[in-house]
Amino acid sequence: MLNISEMTYRIGGRVLLEDASASLPTGHKVGLVGRNGTGKSTLLKLILGDLIPESGTASIPRTARIGTVAQEAPGGKETLLEVVMAGDVERTQLMAEAETAKDPNRISEIQVRLADIEAYSAESRAAVILAGLGFTEAVMNGPCSALSGGWRMRVALAAALFGAPDVLLLDEPTNYLDLEGTIWLQSYIRDYPHTILLVSHDRDLLNVSVDAILHLDQFKLTLYQGNYDNFERQRREKQALNSKMKKKQDDQRAHMQAFVDRFKAKASKARQAQSRMKALSKLEPIAELIDNAVAPFIFPNPEKQIAPPLVSWDKVSVGYGDKTVLKNITLRMDPDDRIALLGSNGNGKSTFAKLLCGNLKPMLGSMAHPSRLSIGYFAQHQLDELSEDRTPFEYISELMPDAPVSKRRAKLGAVGFGVNLADSKCSILSGGEKARLLFFLATYHAPHVLVMDEPTNHLDIDSREALILAINDYEGAVVLISHDRHIIETCVDRLWIVNNGTVQPFEGDMDEYTDLVLGRNKPRKAAKVEAAAAPVAQKPKLAAPVLKKMIQELDIKIMKSKDKLIVLDQVLADPMIYKDEPKKAADYGKLRTKFAKELEALETEWLELSE
Repeated sequence: MLNISEMTYRIGGRVLLEDASASLPTGHKVGLVGRNGTGKSTLLKLILGDLIPESGTASIPRTARIGTVAQEAPGGKETLLEVVMAGDVERTQLMAEAETAKDPNRISEIQVRLADIEAYSAESRAAVILAGLGFTEAVMNGPCSALSGGWRMRVALAAALFGAPDVLLLDEPTNYLDLEGTIWLQSYIRDYPHTILLVSHDRDLLNVSVDAILHLDQFKLTLYQGNYDNFERQRREKQALNSKMKKKQDDQRAHMQAFVDRFKAKASKARQAQSRMKALSKLEPIAELIDNAVAPFIFPNPEKQIAPPLVSWDKVSVGYGDKTVLKNITLRMDPDDRIALLGSNGNGKSTFAKLLCGNLKPMLGSMAHPSRLSIGYFAQHQLDELSEDRTPFEYISELMPDAPVSKRRAKLGAVGFGVNLADSKCSILSGGEKARLLFFLATYHAPHVLVMDEPTNHLDIDSREALILAINDYEGAVVLISHDRHIIETCVDRLWIVNNGTVQPFEGDMDEYTDLVLGRNKPRKAAKVEAAAAPVAQKPKLAAPVLKKMIQELDIKIMKSKDKLIVLDQVLADPMIYKDEPKKAADYGKLRTKFAKELEALETEWLELSE
């Protein structure tokens, strides 16, 4: 369906593609991956024809339609539904022609084609896509001009999906989505009937929704069948094989060169030496696959821990001015908590984060925490607040005014800012480099709590893995808002849902939350309400010997549960498992959550029987 043949492209003298070739099968969903700056977005523009390659071609069948998300977000008076339905260009043209056509044969052709493409159910299909991306019915029927930039980009994405082209190109489609929108998009892409090529650093999306991975590395394209985890495994195996072959070839070269050096001056061996020289010149060197190491993220641990709870909320309400956004918040956070805030954009996740950080004060109720509690806050909008004329070195000089220059540079170098980057103005730093700087600034003072609002938006997959390692090494509490399910599952052990104007624990895992978002399960809250409304049966009174025996049995079960948790904690304490086997680490994390809940239930029962 999509064929890329011997394509070469340079920009400013820098090579991005060199004789790169790949063929994408019809109907396949393919993830395009590679380090930031390798040229993934450029390749999409070359395929679309927005850029012209130095040599080579990108082609699709003549009758196939190709589509992508519009670069300019819609912002006119048209309703969201009208903009999305206009994404199906053929339907729009046929509907317009149907208004003016007079030839009976042409009218018949138009109506047949409109029926074939389900033109008259367009509004309901557009509404389904918009709802999946987080729009309410009232907003769908309102003008695009009323939306912010991020929400307008969602409308542009909806229009591209609605158009259903034969080849759909998507560049980081989850960047403007919340977790709920990302979950829906994963399902939509997986079931999409045509070919998709998407650039994404969302590991979960690449594992759930694609059939193959197209890897852009060292100016070449390589297609791997299977999801991202399968690609990683195949790439590691290829690296190991190439390493062995390269060593064998180097040994062979050394042996042949030694023969040539030894005998080229001897007449009796001259012919053999000449033959070896020819063979040596024809021996193509095997390229060694190099993994450029990603600079680590380093989050300093709090110097002095604080006794629990770190923060407690009692019937707190918070909002802006006279408008209450969240109310009746009754929660507590302890020093070792790893919490993810779930809920659609606009429900109040960022409001709760600002309340925690002290940027908003409670309108009602009480929020208690020790006076020496320190909080580090990272939010994606802060990238725009960095001064364009300042350098990372100038920022660290403010934090370390009395330290020698060498110590400041060493501190920056440890987190990926070498001499060139340290002295570069923020205006020329990439999004990922700015994010690194903000992480450094937010955590420099070793906070007790680290609050991160969409921390992965500008990071490639390898940098996200480095971030996961840093979060898991950090000994303070973590509150995370992210649309990246992979980072939630590998870093978090508690889920709080922000919905219906409040914040409360979600008693389930990410699989259950996914089912809830996709509408396959009824909300758990309703089930709890129904259970609470049912008449409570009185427990029969038990004799003392029976109670004693039951308590002894519970003691044994509690000890076994604790032993299981100790084993899992030892496994999860090894940072290498998150790097080498992230899927296994996530499974172990889920298992630990399950055992911890079982232990809590056993201990609760033990207390009841003891009383």
